[in-house]
Amino acid sequence: MTSSRLLRWLSRSPVQTFILCPLLVVAFELVRQRGELTTEPAGVVLLAWGYLQYLLVGRFRTRVGGGGPGFGVPPDRIVEDGPYRYVRNPMYLGHLIVMLGLAVTFVSWFALILFAARALWFHRRVLEDEARLEKMFGPAYLDYQRRVKRWIPGLL
Repeated sequence: MTSSRLLRWLSRSPVQTFILCPLLVVAFELVRQRGELTTEPAGVVLLAWGYLQYLLVGRFRTRVGGGGPGFGVPPDRIVEDGPYRYVRNPMYLGHLIVMLGLAVTFVSWFALILFAARALWFHRRVLEDEARLEKMFGPAYLDYQRRVKRWIPGLL
């Protein structure tokens, strides 16, 4: 793999969330705890939930909305059904649930910092995505934004 292909692969958000961040958290905690690793098995539920949400919602969005995974190939239409009737960004939310799961699973303040950083990064990305979707779909997307919250159903 050439260095440019490797960098492009490493810059993908799924690679960062589901591979790099877990590796960083485990490595950090192993060093911090001198080879011991404290775990909370209940956190695995969040890890599985977040990953499955990301994966299954991504397949749903591609099937219903067209386009491809991510914004490299944008959807052909607004997806308002399934999980998209509750929040506008259920795939990104899956990423954040995984990040929270890392913090709980490894009882890690470092993972909480990564969670906060990724939450800010995803929020910025969502704002950019929403601007593109508004240009693509106009008033229909504005109507969708009015009806469906960005992150948490009924709240945020």
